[in-house]
Amino acid sequence: MSKIIESKKQLVQEIADKFQASQSTLLVDYRGLDVAEVTELRKQLREAGVEFKVYKNSMARRAADSVELGELNETLVGPTAIAFSNEDVVAPAKILNKFAKDHEALEIKGGVIEGKIATLDQIKELADLPNYEGMVSMLLSVLQAPVRNFAYAAKAIAEQKEEQGA
Repeated sequence: MSKIIESKKQLVQEIADKFQASQSTLLVDYRGLDVAEVTELRKQLREAGVEFKVYKNSMARRAADSVELGELNETLVGPTAIAFSNEDVVAPAKILNKFAKDHEALEIKGGVIEGKIATLDQIKELADLPNYEGMVSMLLSVLQAPVRNFAYAAKAIAEQKEEQGA
């Protein structure tokens, strides 16, 4: 009996550590997805470095309580899978949101973003953000715009002077 209790305590601690270590954690209801669809979803998440697991709700609730995320307890009802991302905050939201649009059976229930409980609206907003490379590209284009405009203006002035001189 004590071995079972000890293994459950270890599992709760493992889940709690994942809650604390992850940049973003999303909870989804996967009821209605067939095996092929779940396999495809797991593959997409794995490629993005996201861990996708199903835990007993009672264990996940205890872990959430231990890391002061007790508000998740109302979400941890019914079949629930948890996606943990330690590196990329946006990746799980993007992948799960896109997958949910393609497969109506998948439902995003809630989540935690950088240690704070996130609403469904916040998760959807996060999913609409561009990825890191996209953000860097946007920043570079914003930084290049003044220089590019100056170059166009200088070229136009040079061409105008040439026309006046000829």
